[in-house]
Amino acid sequence: MFKNHISQNNPSLNEKFFGLTPENQEVFCYTLTNKQGMEVSVINYGATITSIKIPNSNGIKTDVVLGFDKLESYINSFNLPSAPYLGAVVGRYAGRINNASFILNGEKIQLTSNHNRHQIHGGSVGFSQKVWTVKSIPSEETQSIILEYLSVDNEENFPGELSVRVTYTLTDQNELKVEFSAKSTEDTIVNLTQHSYFNLNGHQENINHQKITINADTMLETTEELIPTGKFISLKNHDYDFSTTKDCPAIIDNTFVLNDTKAATMYGEKSKIKMTVITNQPAVHVYVGGNCFDQIKGKEATEYHKTSGICFETQNFPDAPNHSHFPTAVLGKNEWYSHQTIFKFENL
Repeated sequence: MFKNHISQNNPSLNEKFFGLTPENQEVFCYTLTNKQGMEVSVINYGATITSIKIPNSNGIKTDVVLGFDKLESYINSFNLPSAPYLGAVVGRYAGRINNASFILNGEKIQLTSNHNRHQIHGGSVGFSQKVWTVKSIPSEETQSIILEYLSVDNEENFPGELSVRVTYTLTDQNELKVEFSAKSTEDTIVNLTQHSYFNLNGHQENINHQKITINADTMLETTEELIPTGKFISLKNHDYDFSTTKDCPAIIDNTFVLNDTKAATMYGEKSKIKMTVITNQPAVHVYVGGNCFDQIKGKEATEYHKTSGICFETQNFPDAPNHSHFPTAVLGKNEWYSHQTIFKFENL
């Protein structure tokens, strides 16, 4: 069996075997716990968050993200009509790239296409379907886990060998800090995100009537295939103006241009849990879904559907390599990519 974790000889109490991939690679689940009793569980398949449990004043915990109980379900979910990417890290490039191609240093790069003629979320087998190497696990000193993945040169036709690291840290202030870093041997493009689906009333609930705000005045205009046109849409008097609190929409798949590092908030009236999303990224892509098409059951035999959860995918703009006026997604040779996002939870 391939070893992709660091504690083969000294298994930790917060490390549990989660399963074997078809290639016989071991996958483990690691749990971070803080002094408030909050728990975050992560597997090294896709560097995926499988659960986030928030305790209330009585110590009763609500699991606020969608996920599966078995590795097999995560693997099989990528064969669904529309893969949900539940809780996974997405890369090399989150979102859509028009015609699966872009120009870099005067050369056309033709990527693999996995979304009609376009590419989405890194291609046919992106970072979400890779077994990551665990470099550091939670300890008494720090409730943090570091996972790394080495994307070889020309993987999904992206140039350069890319070393990627994600660090998940749980603070005693009920903050989950997500930190990405990456470095390439050649000029390339990078856009990473965390693809958890949140439901603050519990993963078995419906997100309808949960309240959200998004700190944006504009969003990207897109085609019918959700490819950015390069234009911006004003949100003044728009249905998707979430500058003031509104119910979660039943349908949304849009990129919002952020005004500030405080990207969004969400509140579940039933659970009294509030989440604030803080990021150094220029955009948040908001998507409602989680549908498993009655083919795979979620945790605790839950039937996930079209309004099971909402994603706040903090990131650069989709298709940025094809729009010179968008923030650049080019990562120069031997330069560092850096992305920080915090999901902060409060009981109100």
